Amino acid sequence: MLHFDSDYMEGAHPELMRRLAETNLEQTPGYGLDEHCRCAERLILDACSLEHGRVHFLVGGTQTNATVIDAILARHEGVLAAETAHINVHEAGAIEASGHKVLTLPQHDGKISAADVRRYIDDYYADETYEHAVAPGMVYISHPTELGTLYSLDELSALSSVCREAGIPLYMDGARLGYALASSDSDVALADVARLCDVFYIGGTKVGALFGEAVVTSRPELMPHFFSIVKQHGALLAKGRLLGVQFETLFTDNLYVDLARHACLMAGKLRRAFVSHGYRLFIDSPTNQQFFVLPNSVIDALSKVATFELWGPRRAVETPVRFVTSWATRESDVDELISALPQCPAAG
Repeated sequence: MLHFDSDYMEGAHPELMRRLAETNLEQTPGYGLDEHCRCAERLILDACSLEHGRVHFLVGGTQTNATVIDAILARHEGVLAAETAHINVHEAGAIEASGHKVLTLPQHDGKISAADVRRYIDDYYADETYEHAVAPGMVYISHPTELGTLYSLDELSALSSVCREAGIPLYMDGARLGYALASSDSDVALADVARLCDVFYIGGTKVGALFGEAVVTSRPELMPHFFSIVKQHGALLAKGRLLGVQFETLFTDNLYVDLARHACLMAGKLRRAFVSHGYRLFIDSPTNQQFFVLPNSVIDALSKVATFELWGPRRAVETPVRFVTSWATRESDVDELISALPQCPAAG
């Protein structure tokens, strides 16, 4: 079988495995206090063009989102996010479980707009009974979005401006950040993310690492006692150097972006093939997630040779689906899938 379910089906890039094996018998302090984590932090801050800042290494994406949001928000505050945001639809209520509400905004191809954020905040404080409601305490975005789409530099700058005018932090979920940075359609660099977002994380789990995410902030004061809150959320790894070694390797010789670029190239090849066979896009994604609308008969035929995801419940005649490439996707697998793809019945 060919597998296009997600970008974390494989283990880790061989170079990370080599470095983990090479450092396996080192004896180091725990909880991220080792030299590998310090080196990785320096490499990441340099890549972000941040002279001052902090990097914290956590074990996974859901833990990172829940921990950061809980650390930033006051007890009476919630987080503004798109109705399609990962924290709203695919994290089993992890944010609400920590005592905070996800305050949803309309999504535009998976994104939120600065105008909608401003309107929500203005409307909240224009209501004389606002103290009875959950206050908007921060803004959450992901880049790429849940639909594989990208924020432009103008869009990200506008969101940052609104947040800073309102005095609330802008937080970016970067579970797939590498695939955004590597996309040929992107005009947002890592230094832009670091400049415009108050807190963001660089995803490792979905971009070549065994596991792990790197939380970056230029404003450590936003998250006092963060170490303790990380531990409360079960996101602190005792053998922290396992995270440090991986990010140290990913941020040496541009490996992080190079791995992501390969996935984007494979996704582009897949997209062109589906379109040339007469299938329509469900969403126009320039990253490693590709969404198509397929007749159920085609879904059934392809399911005999490949695994992929239905994007929502199966519909009566045709259903949106998602194919995901990764840093490890083999071009031969893409070619094999394309060879099994029938011409769209409607196009015939």
